Amino acid sequence: MAVISKRLLLSDLVSSDKIDQVPSNYIPPVSQRPNLQHVVHESIPLIDLHNLHGPDRSQVIHQIGLACREYGFFQVKNHRVPESTISNMMEVAREFFKLPEQERLKCYSDDPTKTTRLSTSFNIRTEKVANWRDYLRLHCYPLQDYIHEWPTNPTSFRDHVAEYCMSARGLALQLIEAISESLGLDKDYINRQLGKHAQHMALNYYPPCPQPDLTYGLPGHTDVNLITILLQDEVPGLQVLKNGKWIAIDPVPNTFIINIGDQIQVMSKDKYKSVLHRAVVNCDKERISIPTFYCPSPNAAIGPAPELVTDDDPAVYRQFTYGEYYEKFWNRGLSKENCLDMFIAT
Repeated sequence: MAVISKRLLLSDLVSSDKIDQVPSNYIPPVSQRPNLQHVVHESIPLIDLHNLHGPDRSQVIHQIGLACREYGFFQVKNHRVPESTISNMMEVAREFFKLPEQERLKCYSDDPTKTTRLSTSFNIRTEKVANWRDYLRLHCYPLQDYIHEWPTNPTSFRDHVAEYCMSARGLALQLIEAISESLGLDKDYINRQLGKHAQHMALNYYPPCPQPDLTYGLPGHTDVNLITILLQDEVPGLQVLKNGKWIAIDPVPNTFIINIGDQIQVMSKDKYKSVLHRAVVNCDKERISIPTFYCPSPNAAIGPAPELVTDDDPAVYRQFTYGEYYEKFWNRGLSKENCLDMFIAT
């Protein structure tokens, strides 16, 4: 590829220039900054999935429903994803972001429609304030449609990421069934609404930041998809909004953080909320997080479950295709917290 003279990635800017101040294009207005001194530490529900397929399934379903209703976030343990799969995924992500700049830039694109791409911030084509993040975005279901696009350096990348993606999909399908049941619906109801299904993931890299109170890894937003399965390293950074306060979620080894996306909020008719969350950065350590986004296919028709709609309690949102929703989300960017207000039923 042609040599690119300007710095396209945040990590290369940080490492090359040894900056001691956040550049002005990363700093939002004062009213929109992290305000880190007012963040509180509080745990979110930790749900043991060991009995999800046993005699105590109904109890686990109840716990999941309660967490979806009250938090929109929960953690899971005994999820059946092998520890070796998790450690290989995290290690290959670290190796990728340590590659020389020119090697990583082989994957670079600012086109959000590309199904495999390395980029920075969120959507550099539309945003006015940049975010303190580089990321590698991968589509990964159906796996055979996308794996040939993925990086081959590190040499183990495709094998380790493919193994992880398949395990994450298995977990997603179990959770979707459980969420469907927790709403009083048939366990296959949500699954049937997703068309052919889709799955994306992001390998997020947040470099150390000289002034973390001035910028974000990602500002407050909800997730556009169905559910998100988050794997993160030991460095804190995730914060969730609850009752008007930002809660810092400390990492717990060998667990995943699960959050409800906008599509579940629509299907559940606002019983379960897609909750604002953000990623903050720190002075001392890099951070890696790997969210898996489980989604409907673009042509899937999304709307409230008919069983939840009554004359006295009508639909909140109109029906739409996931492709329509996703396009508006990317065009609108993270300057607005979510897109749900654009789909209110009339």
